[in-house]
Amino acid sequence: MGCCSSASAAQSSKREWKPLEDRSCTDIPWLLLFILFCIGMGFICGFSIATGAAARLVSGYDSYGNICGQKNTKLEAIPNSGMDHTQRKYVFFLDPCNLDLINRKIKSVALCVAACPRQELKTLSDVQKFAEINGSALCSYNLKPSEYTTSPKSSVLCPKLPVPASAPIPFFHRCAPVNISCYAKFAEALITFVSDNSVLHRLISGVMTSKEIILGLCLLSLVLSMILMVIIRYISRVLVWILTILVILGSLGGTGVLWWLYAKQRRSPKETVTPEQLQIAEDNLRALLIYAISATVFTVILFLIMLVMRKRVALTIALFHVAGKVFIHLPLLVFQPFWTFFALVLFWVYWIMTLLFLGTTGSPVQNEQGFVEFKISGPLQYMWWYHVVGLIWISEFILACQQMTVAGAVVTYYFTRDKRNLPFTPILASVNRLIRYHLGTVAKGSFIITLVKIPRMILMYIHSQLKGKENACARCVLKSCICCLWCLEKCLNYLNQNAYTATAINSTNFCTSAKDAFVILVENALRVATINTVGDFMLFLGKVLIVCSTGLAGIMLLNYQQDYTVWVLPLIIVCLFAFLVAHCFLSIYEMVVDVLFLCFAIDTKYNDGSPGREFYMDKVLMEFVENSRKAMKEAGKGGVADARELKPMASGASSA
Repeated sequence: MGCCSSASAAQSSKREWKPLEDRSCTDIPWLLLFILFCIGMGFICGFSIATGAAARLVSGYDSYGNICGQKNTKLEAIPNSGMDHTQRKYVFFLDPCNLDLINRKIKSVALCVAACPRQELKTLSDVQKFAEINGSALCSYNLKPSEYTTSPKSSVLCPKLPVPASAPIPFFHRCAPVNISCYAKFAEALITFVSDNSVLHRLISGVMTSKEIILGLCLLSLVLSMILMVIIRYISRVLVWILTILVILGSLGGTGVLWWLYAKQRRSPKETVTPEQLQIAEDNLRALLIYAISATVFTVILFLIMLVMRKRVALTIALFHVAGKVFIHLPLLVFQPFWTFFALVLFWVYWIMTLLFLGTTGSPVQNEQGFVEFKISGPLQYMWWYHVVGLIWISEFILACQQMTVAGAVVTYYFTRDKRNLPFTPILASVNRLIRYHLGTVAKGSFIITLVKIPRMILMYIHSQLKGKENACARCVLKSCICCLWCLEKCLNYLNQNAYTATAINSTNFCTSAKDAFVILVENALRVATINTVGDFMLFLGKVLIVCSTGLAGIMLLNYQQDYTVWVLPLIIVCLFAFLVAHCFLSIYEMVVDVLFLCFAIDTKYNDGSPGREFYMDKVLMEFVENSRKAMKEAGKGGVADARELKPMASGASSA
């Protein structure tokens, strides 16, 4: 039964509206479709393994189709195929740094060798000596080790000199260069806006030199996020003011420290430094100036926003207090990002492994250079499109399962009058309801997001491929379409989350729940704009606090390495990771706030406080709404309709 019909029935018969009852499976056809789709994904994985791709992926193969570490079968019309490589277990590339970015592979001849060169080989004599000592021939099979220094074909059939030191990749038997210079050249090919390649080399060396500090700062951001979640649970009443004061102090302190470091480094003597150290110092000075100016502008904008919203900041205290109660009764909510991230990582590992299998699946085909490539012919060559759609849909499905789980647990908390009667683990109870009744709804909601995301990704790919080639009009149209699809995706994500809440309450299908949630959100548009905006802004301040704290710690630690490394990129990496971690944790809190608000809106719509139709809401939440109504009236935004809607709350509400 839908929300609207339930409301009319309650108004006509004056009977109590009871949520969380009459559970039934929703959107069963979509669940069956999703299961069939997953079976198709499993078929792709099984096909790639059954056709021998697993052995070629794990053991590797040379340019003649021979799998390393085993005896091979002769391929027709292909020289050097069918060799016995039982003692040659590693794949070695003659030119490992020759990267083909378009086809996403190493553009080099591959051989099976007995051992990877652990030290750099500068001359052909070193290559010959390595082959004699280790029994590992690094030149083509047609050339004997004794001919390495005498044959005129050595320049073509032997590896490019100097041969970089390499080590086998664990489990995949490929010789990979140990030195990062190869990867720096790869990054230079990707980053086209860097005019001076030496800058990129210094940036990458800065990351490698500061890797311990980066790891420690990333761990610090994780700890700070956990601490903030604990603070939200226990001191929610003063959290808003604490966050406001700390963000003000943090933004002022960070900006002041940046200007102080800039002035200090500008005054430091530069007569006794080497040219390389001088260049690093100039890069750091320029980065400090950019950071200081950006921090100043950000601080000014932040102060202006807080000045405008200062009268409404107090309204969020009650809402945070109710959300804090939820986390006290449902402590496992804090760990939801871990389970979701773990599920996503498991799926992504499976997806990448299957993609690698697909890359080596197919029949051997001789290319223009006379080497072997494995290609799939016929309809099966389009399997990777199916695989890409599966990446998006199943990832969105996992995220939607998290939203439905959180919504179900919070709905159970809200609509249980006596909190002592809550299930022992509401999170597990919500997961149980999700698996038994609502997987089809989650599959349908995630598929709708997939339908919007795929065209946007296609347009982004077209835009990147046509970069610098299209005219201004085409570029504007592409960017406009990408922007519109992005906005549509965000709106649908928000509507989906509220639809999952409505499904958790009434056990209706996705379309009915989305319609009911949309109607309720439109009816409460002023409160959505007032409450959610202020609440989301305060959570945003929490993210800013974590990023500023981690960034400030990074500035102080990396400042000690300014003489021998550029710490622009390490600081950016740390700040981005800190924001992502804070977003993962505080997004759960934001989700709880949104679910509570929709529960309250439905509660006030179906109940009026009369006998048999008492409110479910918490007393603190009712006080919050009363304060919100007063604030909207003072600001001239409260209307007659809104006041009439809130009026029944004064008569009889039950406190949890």
